[in-house]
Amino acid sequence: MSTLKSMLAGMLAAFGLTVEIVDIGGRLYGDLTDALRDPSTRQRLVGLMAVDFGPRAQKAVEHLLDDPRFAPMKAPRKRSAAALRTGPKAAVGILGALARPERARARVFGEIERLREEPVTDPATTAELLDLVERDAESSTLADAIVWPVVSGLAVSAALPPLLKGVADEDEIRTVLGGMPYNVTIEMDLALWEVARRAEPYRAMLLSTPPPELAAAQLAGELPDFGMDAFLRAYGVRSAAEIDVGVARWAEDPAPVFAALANCLRVTDPEQAPDRRFERAAERAEAMAAELTGRARREHPLRGRLAGFFLRRSRELSGLREAGKFAGLYALRDRRRRLLLIGAQLHAQGLLTAAHDVMFLDLPELRTVAETGADLRATVAARRTEYGRELRRRTVPVALLSDGTDVETLLPAPPSDDRTLTGMGAASGRVTGRARVVLDPSGATLEPGDILVAPTTDPGWTPLFLTAGGLVTETGAVMAHGPTVAREYGIPAVICVPAATERIRDGQLITVDGATGTVTLDS
Repeated sequence: MSTLKSMLAGMLAAFGLTVEIVDIGGRLYGDLTDALRDPSTRQRLVGLMAVDFGPRAQKAVEHLLDDPRFAPMKAPRKRSAAALRTGPKAAVGILGALARPERARARVFGEIERLREEPVTDPATTAELLDLVERDAESSTLADAIVWPVVSGLAVSAALPPLLKGVADEDEIRTVLGGMPYNVTIEMDLALWEVARRAEPYRAMLLSTPPPELAAAQLAGELPDFGMDAFLRAYGVRSAAEIDVGVARWAEDPAPVFAALANCLRVTDPEQAPDRRFERAAERAEAMAAELTGRARREHPLRGRLAGFFLRRSRELSGLREAGKFAGLYALRDRRRRLLLIGAQLHAQGLLTAAHDVMFLDLPELRTVAETGADLRATVAARRTEYGRELRRRTVPVALLSDGTDVETLLPAPPSDDRTLTGMGAASGRVTGRARVVLDPSGATLEPGDILVAPTTDPGWTPLFLTAGGLVTETGAVMAHGPTVAREYGIPAVICVPAATERIRDGQLITVDGATGTVTLDS
């Protein structure tokens, strides 16, 4: 938590936003008070929410713009020095990526490969390890070679709806964003599908053995070689909730990977194979891009050329959406390892009950324990209890006021009835199937065609998409990880459906319509 506070504050400052990151119930929230009152940033917040935090956050911010308590100040604040430095770099980086997308992609993947192969060493003493962790927490930034191509991809995708207004509807634009190449998360999923194909001779063993037992055998080197070793070397830095350094990576605990592998082995229809579904989504996307370019040209030649350019660039750059987070995982992997080394040393000294207790102390507290021998085991125990309680919380407010008011409760309720749940369409198509309500992806079983219903998803969830027939989430944004991957496979997706995991029963037959943004429950 303390690491991410400093990282996120630095990232936002680079875009001219001064936002305090606060901890509420063990979750990170940004205090937007100053940004809402600043005339130079308040309108930009709406767009920022839409891109990466989703329509629920966007509606909350739009509501607060009309709240007199957040009225703009008379004099705008000066932009930060970081923002002033970022402007020219952003212009050069974005324009360069738009002009030469192939070169931008080469830089992105070259930097990721450099991070993958970069040798790392750990100092021996607790003090040296702690110095290194603190220094890295303050300086963790992604290279410009990654940041600006990723931003370029997001920008061209965000530009498509206004550019194609009156030419294409939202569902057609979402089709263009499907089957997107150059996506590291899709490449990971397809690599797991290839592992499943190679593992077919061991199908009976892999389907009948619990994933934790398979994980233990894998770590002990007792399984036959069907490609899992290579997969974990390439993607072992990932996990569900992977930005949390307190969570084990797949390289440490591959049980979730074996659960996803078992799901893949249940796919027997060649036309439902993930690689074939991705190919079909890509074919539909290319055909739709050509169709929309032609429509725009018939309406106005200049607009048509501009639309064609942005549609091509969206296919060439938007897949980089996942690259930034993936690149950042190497630093988080190293930080986690070093924190656990510190925890092991303090445990050996009798200062912690277990090495993992280090994750329940912030960095200043950790230094206090290391330097003075202070006993904070009661603090750790209390925080573990709180953590366990919060893991059971089914709904989390997207926006809060300082008096505890959930901003969404101030908004008009969306139209709904007992059979129809309303959200936002994020991936086109319509599908009917059995709902599989999943709160924890680590051991989830999805039969081919099941519809995944989840509070949220991140890249660690996406191996489940290899067999899913549709997606429903309670949170998210159109360009977030889950909907992005759903579009890649041509899976219909509806996001931001309030209380979906409570209102939809596990095993219930439901219909997901990505065009209307609705989920219909079987009576």
